[in-house]
Amino acid sequence: MTANLREVAARAGVSVRTVSNVVSGTGQVAPATRARVQRVVDELGYRPNLAARQLRGGRTGLIGLVVPELTSAYFAELAGLVVQTALERSWTVVVEESGGTAEGERRLLEGRGGRGLDGLVVSPWALPPEELSRHAGARPLVVLGERDPAGAADHVTVDNVAAAHAVTTHLLSLGRRRIAAVGLQPHLSNGTAAQRLLGHRRALADAGLAPEDALEVPVEALHRAQGARAMEALLDAPRPPDAVFCFSDGLALGALRAAARRGCRVPEDVALAGFDDIEDGRYATPSLTTVSPDKQQIAARALMCLADRIDRRSAAAPQRIVVPHRLVVRESTAGTEPGTR
Repeated sequence: MTANLREVAARAGVSVRTVSNVVSGTGQVAPATRARVQRVVDELGYRPNLAARQLRGGRTGLIGLVVPELTSAYFAELAGLVVQTALERSWTVVVEESGGTAEGERRLLEGRGGRGLDGLVVSPWALPPEELSRHAGARPLVVLGERDPAGAADHVTVDNVAAAHAVTTHLLSLGRRRIAAVGLQPHLSNGTAAQRLLGHRRALADAGLAPEDALEVPVEALHRAQGARAMEALLDAPRPPDAVFCFSDGLALGALRAAARRGCRVPEDVALAGFDDIEDGRYATPSLTTVSPDKQQIAARALMCLADRIDRRSAAAPQRIVVPHRLVVRESTAGTEPGTR
């Protein structure tokens, strides 16, 4: 038979309430006590009764994660981290793909998927801040990314301007002066590309350089195929770049392949950098210089905020949390591996 709460509490030498707090991820429990209880939970194979929990608290133990696309390695990796982090709270994550459209995001935020969720973590691309604000009152909500919910919901993001500035500054430090930016998305309103372009332009200005329209390349999506096409066009230009900053690793991997087809050496002829630090970039040849957002902390902070709202422990104003990032310098710019900057 499966162990119950009282058996776990007796074995761990704590109260039933403490065990409940540990398995639900709620309440204040000392780290050493939490570790001891978790060991006993694992040893006895205790599993919380989600149906009973729902009857007691009106909760399902289900949370939702809405991302624009699961074909993106970045969102796939982030979804995996959210699922792993949720397990520590005995939560189950329902992962949904919005397609990055207003209708898709609206449908999932309004709960038309037919599932009873205790809370929602969403990475929106299309809905304006005022509409996100309206949805924030319906259920516990945490917003990821650049789409600001106008202070109506907890918001976890990365400083894209500073991160892009760091990439371009690194390329400038290598003596590169014709630095292309690949990844402008004027058809989207999520702000990601705009912030990265701003950081790129600020770094150029700091070096006394003016941006060039020919070196700022729009794309339909941040995928490999678009990166390859952009690199082909740049290499065909009368004055090709000596460095390329791609706004995603997917774009950069496509650009890397296009350069290889053309006999263009990376980094000798063209230095190349991406953004996101996906696993594929670490194993590319050459390995990819990139911005590495702290994806683990994005997941952890988002679910911490969500737990506070679900358990009504926090009546404070919604937070805006900026998680750290770092520039990881690899072979595609420095010719060495590994290294960090």
